[in-house]
Amino acid sequence: FRLLCSLLIPALFLSGLLCVCLLVLLGGLRLWVQQRKKQEGKRPLLVAFFHPYCNAGGGGERVLWCAIRTLQKKYRNVTCVVYTGDREATGEEIVEGAFRRFNIKLTHPVKFVFLEKRYLVEASLYPHFTLLGQSLGSVFLGWEALLKCVPDVYIDSMGYAFTLPLFKYLGGCRTGCYVHYPTISTEMLSVVRNQDTRFNNTAFITKNPLFSKFKLVYYYFFAFLYGLVGSCSDVVMVNSSWTLNHILSLWRAGAYTSVVYPPCDVQTFLDIPLEEEKSTTECSIVSISQFRPEKDHPLQIRAFAKLLKEKRLGQQPALKLILIGGCRNQQDEERVHNLKLLCEELGVSDEVMFRINIPFEELKRHLAKATIGLHTMWNEHFGIG
Repeated sequence: FRLLCSLLIPALFLSGLLCVCLLVLLGGLRLWVQQRKKQEGKRPLLVAFFHPYCNAGGGGERVLWCAIRTLQKKYRNVTCVVYTGDREATGEEIVEGAFRRFNIKLTHPVKFVFLEKRYLVEASLYPHFTLLGQSLGSVFLGWEALLKCVPDVYIDSMGYAFTLPLFKYLGGCRTGCYVHYPTISTEMLSVVRNQDTRFNNTAFITKNPLFSKFKLVYYYFFAFLYGLVGSCSDVVMVNSSWTLNHILSLWRAGAYTSVVYPPCDVQTFLDIPLEEEKSTTECSIVSISQFRPEKDHPLQIRAFAKLLKEKRLGQQPALKLILIGGCRNQQDEERVHNLKLLCEELGVSDEVMFRINIPFEELKRHLAKATIGLHTMWNEHFGIG
């Protein structure tokens, strides 16, 4: 006891000294960043969107380009900036891709800030403690973004909440975010608590009570950190009431949190005639979603294979499963490759069609001809498909 008491005062002194050093360091960094901003001189108001995968073809990217188009129409004195890691494409190609995939045409040019360290937020880099690894990686990626361009308003439009305190306290920016899906949710906690096997909770953890308890503690700790960083946002927008309930419980930011539903191009699809005569020899089942684990494409293929097996030989019409979606990176492309192997294994390769990053007009054609729409994500947050 005496030994502990004798160590307590030095420990408190050392902790206080480290805290002071940290505050001085952070204060110095903030002054340095602000000085860089002043050196740029007079400039238009910069509104920056943090979207490392802006050239992907998912619902989140549609929200991004609609938000930029709306800002450009409403505020003439604003310059929109996009932080992206899509270095394989030029700015012009990215804007052209937005028009081709979503039928969204921007009225003014966009400034792109290309980031070199996007690999730090790749899930494949963190086989264990993935949530924490990606979140800490996003801080380093955010720091690179801040060094390259200090905006006036910073918006996280892709779910990297750990970048918010960086831009708010070091960059001196007003901050906002659009949350498509909480990084962690009470459902994820319940999956671990109940020892259910899912894509984010592997079998070797669910079979071991000790590992499950450890992971639950880790998830609660991460949820606490997620709540802290999320509360740094001056304005919070969420895509649905489902997401709203989770964010309110985790971030406790009800006063400045609003539901802003994702923009759906209703008019374009109203142009498709309902009474159009469809083929009597072929029936298509269409699935639209990015090729990510939570979308559960293997379940769709297995269910389709079972359907074909139970279908009587030669029965009309013939069935086709069309999987439409975007690939963000090599990991997504490998996922598509594995899905094709699964089709071969189940003997349905000829009946399953993969359409990757297709133009908007082709998407419309598939929807016009389809008989069934299929979506298999557990706890779907909006259901835009």
